[in-house]
Amino acid sequence: MKRALTLKAERWPSKIPFRIAGHTWSNFDLLVCELGEQGYHGRGEAAGVFYLDEQPDGMTAQIAAVMPRLEAGVDRAGLRALLPPGGARNAIDCALWDLEARRSGRNAWTLAGVEPRAVTTVFTIGLEDTPEAMAAKAAAAHDRPLLKIKLDADRPVERLRAIRAARPDAKLVADCNGGWTFAQLREWAPALHALGLALLEQPLPRGGDAELAGYDAPLPLFADESCLHLGELAHAVAHYDGIVIKLDKTGGLTEALMLADAAQARGLRLMVGCMVATSLSMAPAHVLAQKCEFVDIDGPLLLAEDRAAGLRYEGAAVTVPPRMLWGVP
Repeated sequence: MKRALTLKAERWPSKIPFRIAGHTWSNFDLLVCELGEQGYHGRGEAAGVFYLDEQPDGMTAQIAAVMPRLEAGVDRAGLRALLPPGGARNAIDCALWDLEARRSGRNAWTLAGVEPRAVTTVFTIGLEDTPEAMAAKAAAAHDRPLLKIKLDADRPVERLRAIRAARPDAKLVADCNGGWTFAQLREWAPALHALGLALLEQPLPRGGDAELAGYDAPLPLFADESCLHLGELAHAVAHYDGIVIKLDKTGGLTEALMLADAAQARGLRLMVGCMVATSLSMAPAHVLAQKCEFVDIDGPLLLAEDRAAGLRYEGAAVTVPPRMLWGVP
């Protein structure tokens, strides 16, 4: 039976403008894929990789180019050969997982070989003009025990010091989104370590991190932009202590799980991350979260609203999604 495939571009406003090093968003553009087969339907959502300029129209064109194969019934293994890593493949792959769960009567967590348990996610503190403004946001998130701090090259130590003073109880991680030089990293890393920072994501730009080889950093360094998929794992092993796995980067949950297992086998620590998107994107990331030391799936909390029947965020705990959302038959 021929499989029915529909694609829809959606725009979701942010709660407030969301700022990281070099970028600010007021809206987030997403692509939703729905696959129908023999009366069952599966959905997947992709934000794409913004620094690779992935947008819904481009992802739609990628999918349209292989539509006959997708409608003929390609499976997840065949999909990895059909489309490259990225948002387009992610939307299809996650829809295939959802469809498989509904057809088989087994939830996606069981299909992936993990337990469906609640996880604790970070809460992201975006860049603001002053350290005091960021500290105020951290103080307001008093029920969030794990905070992820966005940093650039403007007073990063002062920002973290203000946040630490406002939240002495919180576990802190930080993300530079490639906004530093190696000299800045060497200057600031000791002070950040002294403030109790648990890890630092992507201090140097993608493609500009060769100087990290042999550098004895005082705190763990995790690759985000510098490790997109399995093909970039060897580079991460040589330069970083851990990696951030995002389904939009790997091209879906299938390769994300493979990357997690391969990275752990090579001694890397793991964080599951996300682009800002709805609970439909976070649900398959919740499966991967069962394998990760750190969890960052707070995307819907940064939106003005989420999907109906979305994930439940009870403080920092994120529960298994309801049947109507994704992956639960």
